[in-house]
Amino acid sequence: MPQIRTDIDIPPADQKLPLHKRLSENLKFFERVLGIGQSFDMVKRELSFAGHDMCMIYINGFVKDDILDELLRNLSTLKREQLAVDAFDKLFKTYLPHVQVEKVDTSDQIFTAILSGQTCLLVDGYEQAFLIDARSYPARTPSEPELERVVRGSRDGFVETMVQNCVLTRRRIRDPRLRMETLKIGTRSKTDVCVAYIQDVADLELVKEIKHRLSKIEIDGIPMSEKTVEEFLIRKNRYNPYPVVRYTERPDVAANHLLEGHVLVYVDTSPSVMITPTTLFHHVQHAEEFRENPIIGVYIRWIRFAGILTSMFLIPLWILFTLIHREWMPTQLEFLGPETVGAIPIILQFLIAEIGIDLMRMAAIHTPTPLATAMGLVAAVLIGDIAVKVGLFSPETILYLAVSAIGTFATPSYELSMANKLCGMIFIFAVGVFDWIGLVIAVGLWALMLLTTKSINRPYLWPLIPFNAKAMLNILVRAPMRGKAMRPSIVHPRDKDRQPN
Repeated sequence: MPQIRTDIDIPPADQKLPLHKRLSENLKFFERVLGIGQSFDMVKRELSFAGHDMCMIYINGFVKDDILDELLRNLSTLKREQLAVDAFDKLFKTYLPHVQVEKVDTSDQIFTAILSGQTCLLVDGYEQAFLIDARSYPARTPSEPELERVVRGSRDGFVETMVQNCVLTRRRIRDPRLRMETLKIGTRSKTDVCVAYIQDVADLELVKEIKHRLSKIEIDGIPMSEKTVEEFLIRKNRYNPYPVVRYTERPDVAANHLLEGHVLVYVDTSPSVMITPTTLFHHVQHAEEFRENPIIGVYIRWIRFAGILTSMFLIPLWILFTLIHREWMPTQLEFLGPETVGAIPIILQFLIAEIGIDLMRMAAIHTPTPLATAMGLVAAVLIGDIAVKVGLFSPETILYLAVSAIGTFATPSYELSMANKLCGMIFIFAVGVFDWIGLVIAVGLWALMLLTTKSINRPYLWPLIPFNAKAMLNILVRAPMRGKAMRPSIVHPRDKDRQPN
């Protein structure tokens, strides 16, 4: 087997080296750095038109063949006298009929462009090159997001291509002051990241802070895209399970937050857009509430709030009142409580069952769709029913665990539901081991954690703490749009009025 040579000096791809006038020297350098001839998909096409030697370099699979074919046909018709003087400028202005062509003069620009899918055209005798944006990324068509479905509303969702995601947003906000600024993250991956905001609405200090934090990210690549960016962007919440940014796959939700004054972060290859800054109450709202009549929206919101609180506090309170301090139980509710505890202590029953539900959730994700229903039936009917019949679990354990699980699934934010679930398990353990004092201390520490949490220097519990009565009323009650004339003050909007007239 031939040995791989390690004595070849390959300069860093981000080193700004000027191009050579001779095409042959440039090609030797590019072949060495890009691995032309080693990587099967790295294509070098040497050409000669109108007496000038040229070369196209691109990655097979990224380019649109019809665009390059048209460019080559146009170049093949050129005569020598047409490029006798100022050939490079004439090519740029006249003979490269494509809307996205630019001139570059350093190697790092060319490497980044080629690896991003663009085509480089080198011309002998010039220390510049053309970059032709004729790329076509593999992408799926926009479809409704699985986690943010609505009964009535748009069915398009973000995809893995950042450009298409920006277009879906601009389709809903046709404002010339909508800014979408890009930068690249990752010394090797050079992933495109876009910061979006409305110039005269968003707090420019917030925009500056987010761009500063993004520019300071030093890593070789971000294949996990938006989650990696979030962990660098949010510096002080390393071990806090609660999400301090909100993800959405819906363009209408993203556009609404832009109009409120939020700053959005788009990461290429990710179908989720990051909304910053956010509070706890941003994660408990859903687009469905705004697609119905206000009174229906209020009903849906309160049911959702009840489900979220149930997922966290139903089981700890049931354990406290029915097992530990049954004398505290009101007379009307004395029928509650298990007749038989089962072979396993109740606390362990709940903790084991909670872990079992998460195990079923993961199994459902990794199970092919045609088999997922059968897997759910096996897990829920056979395992649960047999566990009760043999005496391992109490029937009421399964009942209250199911109600708690429904509340977890009713939480709009997946990240929030998992954080609530983890805290709920801690509450169960605290009340089971340390009685009511343990529950009070656990809930107090939980509230303190939320109180000290910040999202890009914004308080996480706003508008509850610090208290803002009008904003809190808008959280509790889904007001009609005519009544939402002001943008939320948490984002410090420059233009506070949404309905100035």
